[in-house]
Amino acid sequence: MKTAQDSLSTQIAGELLKSVGPTDVFLTCAVLVAGFVWFYKRSRNQSGEFDDYFTNVEYIDQTDDADSTGGSLYEKMKSTDRNMVVFYGSQTGTAEEFANRIAKEATRYGMRALTADPEEINFDNLTRISDIDKSLLVFCLATYGEGDPTDNAREFYDWLKKGESDLNGLNYAVFGLGNKTYEHYNAVGIYADARLAELNGNRVCELGLGDDDGMIEDDFMTWKEKFWTAVCDKFNLAVTSDTNYRQYELVVHRDRENFYDENGKPKGLFTGEPYRIGSYATKSPPYGLKNPIKCTPVNYRELYKGDRSCMHVEFDLKGEIVGYKTGDHLVVFPEIDEDLVEMLGRLLNIDLDEIISMKCIDTYTAKNNIIPCPCTYRTAFTYYVDIAASPRVQPLREMSSYVTSEEDKKFFELICSSSTEGREKYNEWVVKSFRNIVHIINDLPTFRPPADLLIELLPRLQPRYYSISSSNLVNPSVVSITAVVVEYKSLAGYLNKGVATNYLRKNTLLCNGKPAKVPICFVQSQFRLPPVVDKKMAPIIMIGPGTGLAPFRGFLQEIQHLRKNEGLQTSDVILYYGCRHKDQDYLYPDELAQFKDDGTLTELRVAFSRDQPQKVYVTHLLEQNRDETWDIIGNRNGYVYVCGEARSMAKNVMQIFKNIIMEKLKTDERGADTYLKRMEHDKRYKADVWS
Repeated sequence: MKTAQDSLSTQIAGELLKSVGPTDVFLTCAVLVAGFVWFYKRSRNQSGEFDDYFTNVEYIDQTDDADSTGGSLYEKMKSTDRNMVVFYGSQTGTAEEFANRIAKEATRYGMRALTADPEEINFDNLTRISDIDKSLLVFCLATYGEGDPTDNAREFYDWLKKGESDLNGLNYAVFGLGNKTYEHYNAVGIYADARLAELNGNRVCELGLGDDDGMIEDDFMTWKEKFWTAVCDKFNLAVTSDTNYRQYELVVHRDRENFYDENGKPKGLFTGEPYRIGSYATKSPPYGLKNPIKCTPVNYRELYKGDRSCMHVEFDLKGEIVGYKTGDHLVVFPEIDEDLVEMLGRLLNIDLDEIISMKCIDTYTAKNNIIPCPCTYRTAFTYYVDIAASPRVQPLREMSSYVTSEEDKKFFELICSSSTEGREKYNEWVVKSFRNIVHIINDLPTFRPPADLLIELLPRLQPRYYSISSSNLVNPSVVSITAVVVEYKSLAGYLNKGVATNYLRKNTLLCNGKPAKVPICFVQSQFRLPPVVDKKMAPIIMIGPGTGLAPFRGFLQEIQHLRKNEGLQTSDVILYYGCRHKDQDYLYPDELAQFKDDGTLTELRVAFSRDQPQKVYVTHLLEQNRDETWDIIGNRNGYVYVCGEARSMAKNVMQIFKNIIMEKLKTDERGADTYLKRMEHDKRYKADVWS
C-alpha cells in the first residue's frame, strides 16, 4: 500500500516530467532524481532539519495572498476583518493594476478589501463567504490567446466550468479586459459573469468590458463609477474618505555593508529575482513564471538586411531540468535599459545603489510586498517597476501634488482630468507621443515625485512572451525565438527602445565577452501539430507573415524529422508567408527552400508586399486558392494555423475562410461562423496572434 509520501513524490516527479521532451531520456532520468532530492529535502525541512541549501534562502512574504496562511479564503477574510475580495486574472499586469485600484478605493466607501491571485485560492469554499456581512467578490479578468483565461486564472476558469457549487447569496461583479482586434473579444469575462449567475450568484453590477485596442482605462473608469454606485445602493453605503493616501512607507537601510559579504557579493538582497533571493544561483526546479531559470544565449543571427533588425536567438538548455514542446511560448524576464534608469536617478537626485524596502502601512487593502525587497533603487527600476511604459491617468493623478509651478500644475491637472479636453490632451501628449514617466519628469521641470512613490504607483515590469521557432524533437537542448527589435524616435523626440528585444540584443550581439545569462521559462501553448495516426498526419495550412513564421519553422523542423526518422506520411503541408522585400526581410529563405525541396513543404507561397507597385499580402494568395483550401478543410478534415498580427491580418484571414465556407456550403455568415467554431472546438483552426 502506498504511503502519502510515496504519492507526493510520484506527483512531484509527474509534474516535472510534463515539461520534458518526449524523446529525451537523459532529461527524464534527471527529473526523477531531482524530484526525489526535492522531496527528501522537503521531508527534512518538515521534521526541523534544515540543510545549508535552505538556510540562506529568503522568499517574498506571501501573507497578502488570500489562501497563503493555510486557511480558506473565508477564514482569511474573517481573521483580517475583510468583506470584499478583488481577484485578478492578469497576463500583462493591467488586470492586477485595476484590481488594486478597486481594493484601494473600497476604503473610501467603508468596505474592507484585499486583492487576490485566483491561482492561490481554493474556490470550493467560496460559498461560505456569503455569511460575511456585506460581502462582495469582484473579478478583473483578462482574455488571452484564443479566448483563453490567463495562466493564473486557469484553475478558476476550470472550476467555473465544472460548476458543482451553489453560489446562492454570493454577491459578485465582473470587469473583463480584452482587445477587439481579437476574435474572442473578452470571452473570459463574459463567460465568468454569465456562469456565476448560472450558479445562483447575485450580480451586483452589470458586466464591464475594457478594450485594450482603444482606451481601456476610460472603459474601466466608466464601469467603476457604475460599480460603486451599485455597491452603495446595494449595501446602503456613502463616501467616507479620499483614496489618495500612501499604502507603503519607504525604509532606507543605512547598514549597506551588512547586505554584502567580504567579497562584495550580495547577501539577503534581491538582485532581480522575481520571488526568491538567490533563486537564479541555486536553481531549484520546477521552473515557471514564478521561478524562471537563467540560460545562456549561444547563437545570435541578424535576419534582416537594411535599417530594421530581426533577431534569431538560441538558448542553451543542456544539463538543465527544463524542456519544451514545439509550439510553446518562451517567456523572457527583461531588464529596463540602464540609460533610462540612470536618467531617472539623475532627475530625482537619488543614489541608485541605496538599499531600500517598501513597508506596507495599509493593512486592509495593500499587498505586503509591492516589489521584492530589500533591494536597491537600481534593482527596483531595472527589474521590477515598469518605467518604460506610458503611465495611466490614475497614477499621474496621485502624483499631482508633487508639481510646484503654477504653469506645470495647470497642465498636469488638464491631462489628469476626466474632461473631453483633458482626455484628448493626455492621449496626445502621453499615449501617442509614447512618453514614459522618465520623459514626463524630464519635460516638466517642477514635477519631482519621490522615487518610492513611483515604486508604489507604477505597474510591475512584465515578462515577454515569444513563439518558439524550433522543435524539441530535433534538438531538445536548444530553443530558439525570432523577434523584431523595437527601436524608434517618438513624437516627443526620445529614442524609445523595446524593453525585451533590446535587452536580448545587448546580451548577444552587443555584449563584451561572454553573453550574460537571461532568465526564461516556458508556457504551454495549444499550438500543436495534428495527431499522428498510423504514421499519417492530416493536411495542414499555415499562415504566418513576418515573425508569425516563428512557430511554423518549428513545425516544419518537426515534420522533417518525423518523415526522416519515423516514417511519417504527410499529404498537403502548405505555408503562406509574407514580408516587405525579398532582399531585405525574408526570414529563413534557405531553410524554407530546403523544406520545399525535400518534400516537407508541399507548397510555399510567399507574398512580398512592397516589391511591386501594387501591394500583395498573404490574404491575396489565400484568396487565389479557394478550391484547394476548401478541399483541405471541408473534404479532408485538414488543420489551419494562423500566427501574426491580430488587428488586420488575422481578421482578414478569418473572413476569407468564412467567405469560402459560405460559397462552398451555400450558407450565410451565421452558418460559416458555426462551421468555424466547430473547427476551433475540434482544434482544427488555431490562432496565435498579437495586437
